[in-house]
Amino acid sequence: MVIRIQPAVSDPDAARPLVTLLSQLPDAEPLPPAVDSGQLLDALAQQAAEAPAELPEVVLVHELIGPVAALELISQVALRFPAVAVVLATQDTSPALYAAAMDAGARGVAGLPLNYDELAARVGAAAAWATGVRRHLGGPEGRDAAPPGAAGPGGGTVVTVSGAKGGVGTTLTAVQLALAARAAGRSTVLADLDLQSGDVASFLDVRFRRSVADLAGIKDLTPRVLQDAVYPHETGLGLLLAPDEGERGEDVDERTARQLVAALRSHYETVVLDCGSQMHSGNAAAVEAADLALLLTTPDVLAVRGAKRMVRMWDRLRIRTAQETVVVVNRASRQAEIQPQLVARITGSPVARTTVPAHFKELQSALDAGRMQDLDPKGSVRQALWALAGELGLAAGPGGEPPRGPAARRRTRGSGQGGGGQGGGGRGGGEEAGHRPALAPQARQARQALPPGPASGTASPLGSDRGALGIPRRQVPPEGRTGAWGGDRGSLTVEFAGMAPVVLLTLVLLWQCVLIGYTFSLAGNSADEAARAATAAAAYGDPQSACEAAARAHLPAKWRSDAAVSCTRGGTVWKADVDLRTPLLFPGGAGLPFTVSGAAGAAEEG
Repeated sequence: MVIRIQPAVSDPDAARPLVTLLSQLPDAEPLPPAVDSGQLLDALAQQAAEAPAELPEVVLVHELIGPVAALELISQVALRFPAVAVVLATQDTSPALYAAAMDAGARGVAGLPLNYDELAARVGAAAAWATGVRRHLGGPEGRDAAPPGAAGPGGGTVVTVSGAKGGVGTTLTAVQLALAARAAGRSTVLADLDLQSGDVASFLDVRFRRSVADLAGIKDLTPRVLQDAVYPHETGLGLLLAPDEGERGEDVDERTARQLVAALRSHYETVVLDCGSQMHSGNAAAVEAADLALLLTTPDVLAVRGAKRMVRMWDRLRIRTAQETVVVVNRASRQAEIQPQLVARITGSPVARTTVPAHFKELQSALDAGRMQDLDPKGSVRQALWALAGELGLAAGPGGEPPRGPAARRRTRGSGQGGGGQGGGGRGGGEEAGHRPALAPQARQARQALPPGPASGTASPLGSDRGALGIPRRQVPPEGRTGAWGGDRGSLTVEFAGMAPVVLLTLVLLWQCVLIGYTFSLAGNSADEAARAATAAAAYGDPQSACEAAARAHLPAKWRSDAAVSCTRGGTVWKADVDLRTPLLFPGGAGLPFTVSGAAGAAEEG
């Protein structure tokens, strides 16, 4: 996605390096600078009247712009052009200036002199905000600002592709989904998180010195860091490869994976992650953070059992529920004993309508050459995988039209999926009731459960999968009401309501312990001061009165009224005892049924 940036700076000497730096940002298209506030507002107004969709995503205002002050100019731009993000470039980065800029409507503040990393971060965040606003606006600007399915205000769409076991076609599917998304005009990155045996580089004939493991020790994944690690492929894909040394995959832990997914999401419209068939902390975190999780299986007993084990493991580890996982059947055939409906019943997960036929001969030449991008467009395997991308909302459908809304989904359910039906099993009327298309979520609002299996009943995911007759059936709620009969929706609220009394009681006990300890401290300090006052007054005054007065003077008012002070002399030593009443929860109210005592002694002076 191209980011149009409109600089506004009066000084030509400052404008030249600013435009040069902006042109170095990834996907940035700096426009000719506006030399004053009037020219900027006129240019934006003219563009809004002629072609609102061509308005710049970001306006970069220099602090010395004139004749209107920078903050006033920001306020006018934000008021007149609400879908344009404004970034202020200023030498004053104090909290007061930052607050004033935010109040005026700025989306970010960049300090002068500008540096690449800070400018890229501010411009990237502002552009993502502007793109999201335009998409959600109801007018032409909102519809034309970005293609359907592009990155929302929270970033791009993240899709993970995992395998029930090795050899089910995980990498092939991930590569073709990424190619289909890129062909639809979306900025797409394909990351290989099969860290010990990743083959994305072999599938696309790539050798690159950087890998995912190189990002493990980096705390801040800036655009420049990502640019160095991502290989720009000839197809337009960005590739983030697995390390050549498999042992380096251990460096990619959960924190690194979450940070990587967030960084890729903010820079690409579509993020495809090849997670392989072996789960570790890194790709498990990626599956949990993804908008859509695909699980590849083949129609054989071992693979389907592996898919069931994977779904159950994700559910046990709270990574993803069965209803949030979409199963894709590869190497499907109408002659196979295991059909997609049975896979849905065994795993308890929705199965994609598009199945991939078993035609290895179509793949062999491209696979041996390491150029899966050259797969025959007319082949049934490629057509099925690209139809799957259209079903998931990652690319245009088989007819070339991008899926749009419920009407497109109805058309998808009512017709075949391009070449995906060639050789695929269970694509007839019986399958129509057996499983539904899994559409991709937009702006992380997906993860909506699709009812697995046929409407008449499905298998419990905890039941045995040894044959169709051994599968217990359970009733499935109607579509759109899965949360009414099962699932964990709302469980957090219920659990919090149940824990609230325990938490409240714990806090009350802790507070009462604090009051008791504070009373102990007051009693000891008061007794010490009283003993000292008595020894000082013994030579010339009334030590008893001085002792009691000093003890009460060093007590807060709420404790002073109920204090009992006793001063006694033993030889040359004055001893003070102070008994205090411990308040119950609040000072000045009721007290506990016991007192807290403090004692101290001091020798007479002289």
